[in-house]
Amino acid sequence: MKAVAFIGHKGSGKTAFICELIPVLRARGFRVGTVKHVSPQVEPDSPGKDTHRHRLAGAERVLMYSDRHGALFWDHHGTDVSDFIRRFLGDLDLVILEGFKTSPYPKIEIYSSGEPLAGRIPVLAVITDRAVVVPNGIEVLPKDPEAVADFIEAEVPEFPF
Repeated sequence: MKAVAFIGHKGSGKTAFICELIPVLRARGFRVGTVKHVSPQVEPDSPGKDTHRHRLAGAERVLMYSDRHGALFWDHHGTDVSDFIRRFLGDLDLVILEGFKTSPYPKIEIYSSGEPLAGRIPVLAVITDRAVVVPNGIEVLPKDPEAVADFIEAEVPEFPF
């Protein structure tokens, strides 16, 4: 499985670009999953709802299920995200992570303004529609999902989960 983290400053357009990229990758036959990094203060469940009450009561995992959707909630104490990717997304071809600047995953920066992260954080490429100075060896890609999909296919290695 390939995994790549899209990083960038807040407001750089990471989510919007990922949402444009996913259908391009799917059209190429990739089975794609995503992982979004959030602050520990973000509660993914709805406080007061039954699923949240089940977790507070001590359930290790709570599966919310309907005829159309499902969500699995669990609490953990520092378990590496790679363990969860392997367990829950391991059957996919590609996992796109949003955030995870300090992770071991290959990274692509979405750049819109300010000081680029490239050079301070190892990245494979920088996606931008603006002029940017990056260290030698870092590819600059247009904000074009087709071009980025080409890059992912050719340059992002399999990740050893």
